[in-house]
Amino acid sequence: MKKVNLITLLSVLIICVFVVISCTENQQESSEDNPITDLNLEDIIKHGEYLVKIMGCNDCHSPKKMGADGPEIITELMLSGFPSDRPIFEFKDTLIKNGFTMFYPDLTAAAGPWGISFAGNLTPDETGIGNWSEEQFIKAFTQGKFKGLDNSRMLLPPMPVENYKNMKNEDVVAIFNYLKSIKPVSNIVPSPISPNEM
Repeated sequence: MKKVNLITLLSVLIICVFVVISCTENQQESSEDNPITDLNLEDIIKHGEYLVKIMGCNDCHSPKKMGADGPEIITELMLSGFPSDRPIFEFKDTLIKNGFTMFYPDLTAAAGPWGISFAGNLTPDETGIGNWSEEQFIKAFTQGKFKGLDNSRMLLPPMPVENYKNMKNEDVVAIFNYLKSIKPVSNIVPSPISPNEM
């Protein structure tokens, strides 16, 4: 009887040791998977800036002017979205009715079968994401919810939500921290225009 209890006790002890070792390995693996967790805020912001640049966020969200080498970002308006003082064109092209898409010359607005959509203001101004929480930004970025609110409409094309829905949380947080660190630009982007109002 004592022999059986000793064997049972040893078996339980061995199982506990394996569980502890397994949990320790999983924690090490997850911190290797999330290298950003060890970074300070300055490094997180740099990582966010890197992601914004390689993901092409400026392509749509930054107003541009024509320069010697083609379109150039207007630095003081970087990531502020479609300029509110710009006229909104009427799109009467039959190609749109056949599923084609057209862009404004600087890509800050697009017209297609969904109507006309305008690139949002991503700067930390209150007209941009200045009042957003991190959770709102994550929801907008990965779930395509307007302003990251549950009962809001979906973000419209050409925002590539499908490309971002599986992004690592720490990458989205890094982007949010970078955007919160840039110069705020006051710019109220127009609401989308439905297809029948084009």
